[in-house]
Amino acid sequence: MSYSDYTFQDKNPVKRWLQQRRMVSATRLGQQTRQPAVICDYGAGNGELCKQLSEQIPDAKFICYEPSPVFFEEAKENLKTVPHTEFYQNIDQVPRGSVDLLFCLEVFEHLPEKETHDALQTISGLLKPGGELVIGVPVEVGIPALYKGIFRMTRRFGAYDANPKNVFLSFIGSPPQDRPHGEIEPGFGYHFPHTGFDYREFSKTLAGYFDLKKVSTSPFHAPGTLFMPEVYFSLEKPNNAAA
Repeated sequence: MSYSDYTFQDKNPVKRWLQQRRMVSATRLGQQTRQPAVICDYGAGNGELCKQLSEQIPDAKFICYEPSPVFFEEAKENLKTVPHTEFYQNIDQVPRGSVDLLFCLEVFEHLPEKETHDALQTISGLLKPGGELVIGVPVEVGIPALYKGIFRMTRRFGAYDANPKNVFLSFIGSPPQDRPHGEIEPGFGYHFPHTGFDYREFSKTLAGYFDLKKVSTSPFHAPGTLFMPEVYFSLEKPNNAAA
Protein backbone atom coordinates (compact mmCIF):
# COMPACT_ATOMS: atom_id res chain seq x y z
CA MET A 1 0.00 0.00 0.00
CA SER A 2 1.35 3.42 -0.95
CA TYR A 3 1.53 6.37 1.43
CA SER A 4 -1.22 8.14 -0.48
CA ASP A 5 -3.58 5.16 -0.20
CA TYR A 6 -4.07 5.62 3.52
CA THR A 7 -3.67 9.41 3.68
CA PHE A 8 -4.59 11.75 0.82
CA GLN A 9 -6.46 9.08 -1.15
CA ASP A 10 -8.06 7.20 1.75
CA LYS A 11 -11.52 5.88 0.98
CA ASN A 12 -13.01 7.93 3.82
CA PRO A 13 -13.71 11.53 2.67
CA VAL A 14 -13.34 12.97 6.17
CA LYS A 15 -9.89 11.43 6.55
CA ARG A 16 -8.87 12.76 3.11
CA TRP A 17 -10.02 16.25 4.12
CA LEU A 18 -8.17 16.08 7.44
CA GLN A 19 -4.97 15.06 5.66
CA GLN A 20 -5.22 18.07 3.36
CA ARG A 21 -6.02 20.37 6.25
CA ARG A 22 -2.95 19.29 8.21
CA MET A 23 -0.82 20.42 5.27
CA VAL A 24 -2.57 23.80 5.31
CA SER A 25 -2.10 24.11 9.08
CA ALA A 26 1.58 23.20 8.94
CA THR A 27 2.51 25.46 6.02
CA ARG A 28 0.60 28.38 7.54
CA LEU A 29 2.47 27.96 10.82
CA GLY A 30 5.81 27.66 9.05
CA GLN A 31 5.29 30.80 6.99
CA GLN A 32 4.97 33.03 10.02
CA THR A 33 8.74 33.26 9.95
CA ARG A 34 11.18 34.99 7.60
CA GLN A 35 11.44 33.75 4.03
CA PRO A 36 13.47 30.52 4.27
CA ALA A 37 16.10 29.68 1.67
CA VAL A 38 16.41 25.98 2.55
CA ILE A 39 13.43 23.90 3.69
CA CYS A 40 13.61 20.29 4.87
CA ASP A 41 10.75 17.83 5.17
CA TYR A 42 11.99 15.26 7.69
CA GLY A 43 10.06 12.05 7.09
CA ALA A 44 8.45 13.27 3.90
CA GLY A 45 6.18 10.35 3.05
CA ASN A 46 5.10 10.88 -0.54
CA GLY A 47 6.56 14.41 -0.70
CA GLU A 48 3.22 16.20 -0.79
CA LEU A 49 4.30 18.87 1.70
CA CYS A 50 7.30 19.88 -0.42
CA LYS A 51 5.05 20.00 -3.45
CA GLN A 52 2.64 22.41 -1.79
CA LEU A 53 5.41 24.53 -0.32
CA SER A 54 7.10 24.84 -3.72
CA GLU A 55 3.99 26.60 -5.02
CA GLN A 56 4.10 29.08 -2.13
CA ILE A 57 7.88 29.57 -1.90
CA PRO A 58 9.12 28.79 -5.44
CA ASP A 59 12.66 30.09 -4.91
CA ALA A 60 13.43 27.88 -1.93
CA LYS A 61 15.62 24.80 -2.04
CA PHE A 62 13.85 21.67 -0.75
CA ILE A 63 15.41 18.74 1.07
CA CYS A 64 13.14 15.71 1.01
CA TYR A 65 14.22 13.10 3.57
CA GLU A 66 12.39 9.77 3.63
CA PRO A 67 14.09 6.61 4.95
CA SER A 68 11.49 4.12 3.67
CA PRO A 69 12.49 2.91 0.16
CA VAL A 70 8.85 2.58 -0.91
CA PHE A 71 7.85 6.08 0.23
CA PHE A 72 11.14 7.48 -1.06
CA GLU A 73 10.35 6.36 -4.61
CA GLU A 74 6.80 7.67 -4.27
CA ALA A 75 8.15 11.07 -3.20
CA LYS A 76 10.57 11.21 -6.13
CA GLU A 77 7.72 10.52 -8.54
CA ASN A 78 5.41 13.05 -6.89
CA LEU A 79 8.10 15.76 -6.92
CA LYS A 80 9.64 15.12 -10.33
CA THR A 81 8.40 18.49 -11.63
CA VAL A 82 9.48 20.45 -8.53
CA PRO A 83 12.79 22.26 -9.10
CA HIS A 84 15.53 22.77 -6.49
CA THR A 85 14.71 19.50 -4.71
CA GLU A 86 17.22 17.07 -3.23
CA PHE A 87 16.26 13.59 -2.06
CA TYR A 88 17.87 11.68 0.79
CA GLN A 89 17.32 8.28 2.39
CA ASN A 90 20.31 8.78 4.69
CA ILE A 91 19.94 11.90 6.82
CA ASP A 92 23.67 11.91 7.59
CA GLN A 93 24.26 13.01 4.00
CA VAL A 94 22.46 16.32 4.57
CA PRO A 95 24.96 19.06 5.52
CA ARG A 96 24.74 20.09 9.15
CA GLY A 97 23.65 23.62 9.89
CA SER A 98 22.22 24.06 6.39
CA VAL A 99 18.44 24.27 7.01
CA ASP A 100 16.42 27.43 7.69
CA LEU A 101 13.04 25.79 8.21
CA LEU A 102 12.26 22.14 8.91
CA PHE A 103 8.93 20.33 8.95
CA CYS A 104 8.40 17.00 10.68
CA LEU A 105 4.80 15.80 10.43
CA GLU A 106 3.36 12.52 11.67
CA VAL A 107 6.74 11.05 12.55
CA PHE A 108 7.37 11.30 16.29
CA GLU A 109 4.24 9.42 17.33
CA HIS A 110 5.88 6.35 15.79
CA LEU A 111 9.30 6.66 17.41
CA PRO A 112 10.40 4.85 20.60
CA GLU A 113 12.24 6.89 23.22
CA LYS A 114 15.77 6.33 21.90
CA GLU A 115 14.79 7.07 18.31
CA THR A 116 12.93 10.19 19.48
CA HIS A 117 16.03 11.65 21.12
CA ASP A 118 18.23 10.61 18.19
CA ALA A 119 15.88 12.37 15.76
CA LEU A 120 15.68 15.56 17.84
CA GLN A 121 19.47 15.71 18.08
CA THR A 122 19.74 15.18 14.32
CA ILE A 123 17.17 17.88 13.59
CA SER A 124 18.97 20.31 15.88
CA GLY A 125 22.18 19.60 13.99
CA LEU A 126 20.55 20.21 10.61
CA LEU A 127 19.13 23.60 11.57
CA LYS A 128 21.09 26.82 11.43
CA PRO A 129 21.32 28.74 14.74
CA GLY A 130 17.96 30.47 15.03
CA GLY A 131 16.49 28.05 12.49
CA GLU A 132 12.86 27.14 12.92
CA LEU A 133 10.84 23.96 12.77
CA VAL A 134 7.25 22.80 12.79
CA ILE A 135 6.49 19.43 14.36
CA GLY A 136 3.04 17.92 13.98
CA VAL A 137 1.77 14.93 15.99
CA PRO A 138 -1.67 13.44 16.64
CA VAL A 139 -3.71 14.01 19.78
CA GLU A 140 -4.28 10.49 21.12
CA VAL A 141 -5.73 11.32 24.54
CA GLY A 142 -9.10 12.67 25.67
CA ILE A 143 -12.01 13.24 23.32
CA PRO A 144 -9.93 12.92 20.10
CA ALA A 145 -8.77 9.48 21.26
CA LEU A 146 -12.40 8.46 21.70
CA TYR A 147 -13.65 9.44 18.26
CA LYS A 148 -10.49 8.13 16.59
CA GLY A 149 -10.84 4.86 18.48
CA ILE A 150 -14.45 4.46 17.40
CA PHE A 151 -13.45 5.10 13.77
CA ARG A 152 -10.64 2.54 14.00
CA MET A 153 -12.96 -0.04 15.55
CA THR A 154 -15.21 0.21 12.51
CA ARG A 155 -12.21 -0.80 10.38
CA ARG A 156 -10.23 -3.30 12.48
CA PHE A 157 -12.01 -4.07 15.74
CA GLY A 158 -9.77 -5.71 18.31
CA ALA A 159 -6.47 -4.44 16.93
CA TYR A 160 -4.23 -2.60 19.41
CA ASP A 161 -5.51 0.83 18.35
CA ALA A 162 -9.07 -0.47 18.01
CA ASN A 163 -9.27 -2.32 21.30
CA PRO A 164 -12.03 -0.96 23.58
CA LYS A 165 -9.79 -1.08 26.67
CA ASN A 166 -6.98 0.87 25.00
CA VAL A 167 -9.43 3.37 23.57
CA PHE A 168 -10.96 3.91 27.01
CA LEU A 169 -7.56 4.32 28.70
CA SER A 170 -6.59 6.90 26.11
CA PHE A 171 -9.91 8.69 26.49
CA ILE A 172 -9.43 9.13 30.25
CA GLY A 173 -5.92 10.49 29.70
CA SER A 174 -3.91 7.40 30.72
CA PRO A 175 -2.89 5.85 27.38
CA PRO A 176 -1.57 2.27 27.41
CA GLN A 177 2.17 1.86 27.88
CA ASP A 178 2.64 -1.51 26.15
CA ARG A 179 2.77 -0.18 22.59
CA PRO A 180 3.76 -2.77 19.96
CA HIS A 181 7.37 -2.23 18.90
CA GLY A 182 8.90 -3.25 15.59
CA GLU A 183 11.21 -1.95 12.88
CA ILE A 184 10.23 0.03 9.81
CA GLU A 185 13.71 -0.64 8.42
CA PRO A 186 16.51 -2.83 9.84
CA GLY A 187 17.79 -1.20 13.01
CA PHE A 188 15.14 1.53 12.96
CA GLY A 189 12.69 1.07 15.86
CA TYR A 190 9.07 1.98 15.22
CA HIS A 191 5.63 2.00 16.85
CA PHE A 192 3.08 1.37 14.10
CA PRO A 193 -0.15 2.31 15.98
CA HIS A 194 -0.70 5.87 17.15
CA THR A 195 -2.52 4.69 20.25
CA GLY A 196 -0.34 5.05 23.33
CA PHE A 197 1.36 8.22 22.12
CA ASP A 198 0.96 11.19 24.49
CA TYR A 199 1.65 14.61 23.01
CA ARG A 200 1.79 16.08 26.54
CA GLU A 201 4.86 14.04 27.42
CA PHE A 202 6.36 14.69 24.01
CA SER A 203 6.07 18.45 24.53
CA LYS A 204 8.20 18.13 27.67
CA THR A 205 10.85 16.32 25.64
CA LEU A 206 10.85 19.07 23.01
CA ALA A 207 11.58 21.67 25.70
CA GLY A 208 14.98 20.11 26.23
CA TYR A 209 16.04 20.86 22.66
CA PHE A 210 14.24 23.91 21.30
CA ASP A 211 12.53 27.13 22.27
CA LEU A 212 8.77 26.95 21.91
CA LYS A 213 7.19 29.78 19.90
CA LYS A 214 3.61 28.65 19.42
CA VAL A 215 1.24 25.71 19.78
CA SER A 216 -1.58 25.27 17.30
CA THR A 217 -4.05 22.57 16.28
CA SER A 218 -5.59 21.21 13.09
CA PRO A 219 -7.95 21.32 11.28
CA PHE A 220 -8.88 24.40 13.34
CA HIS A 221 -7.02 26.32 16.02
CA ALA A 222 -10.01 26.55 18.36
CA PRO A 223 -10.89 24.80 20.67
CA GLY A 224 -7.41 23.30 20.72
CA THR A 225 -6.40 19.83 21.85
CA LEU A 226 -9.68 19.36 23.71
CA PHE A 227 -11.35 18.37 20.42
CA MET A 228 -8.86 18.73 17.56
CA PRO A 229 -7.05 15.60 16.28
CA GLU A 230 -3.62 17.14 15.51
CA VAL A 231 -1.30 19.46 17.44
CA TYR A 232 1.55 21.50 15.99
CA PHE A 233 4.58 22.92 17.74
CA SER A 234 6.37 25.90 16.22
CA LEU A 235 9.91 25.90 17.61
CA GLU A 236 13.25 27.62 17.22
CA LYS A 237 16.80 26.40 17.63
CA PRO A 238 18.54 28.57 20.23
CA ASN A 239 21.29 30.75 18.77
CA ASN A 240 23.74 29.37 21.32
CA ALA A 241 22.91 25.73 20.61
CA ALA A 242 25.71 23.47 19.42
CA ALA A 243 25.72 22.60 15.72
